[in-house]
Amino acid sequence: MAAAERRRRRFCSFCGEQLKRVSRGGRMRLYCSSCDTVHYENPLPATAALVLKGDEDLLLVRRGMEPGKGKWGLPGGFVEAGEAPSEGVLRELKEETGLIGEVERLIDVLYEDSPFYGPLIIIGYKVIPQGGDLLAGDDAVEVRYFPLNGLPRVAFDSHMTLIEEIERMGA
Repeated sequence: MAAAERRRRRFCSFCGEQLKRVSRGGRMRLYCSSCDTVHYENPLPATAALVLKGDEDLLLVRRGMEPGKGKWGLPGGFVEAGEAPSEGVLRELKEETGLIGEVERLIDVLYEDSPFYGPLIIIGYKVIPQGGDLLAGDDAVEVRYFPLNGLPRVAFDSHMTLIEEIERMGA
């Protein structure tokens, strides 16, 4: 059983009865027949920072945890309760790379169905470094800049899509 399947609710958060899958609004939904409640399975919001040095080099982190342990990816992670996505991307950048940044612009908003976490909304931002010391931290084991024309294979399709988008925009 995939991690996303284990994460799926099995019991009603209102009355504790077991949930069933029923067709509602043209989709299969989790439903509690005891209290007549639909439990929506909403995507988790996550961010990704696209940090360039000049117009040629992109910052990547080597992941220290699953999913994608040992692979390269953009700095980022889940948006926490009480923070805006633009705040979350800067927090994750600082935690994973030691850099302090400023959001320059939104690059794209993507959907990804993760076998590990389930449905995700990935919000990619171009971030300008403002200070800090480049040092891997949190769940990153290595951090470095790579030339855009010589990137290693990245862990997630959504990250590659964001990288391609920033290249199309002319960095």
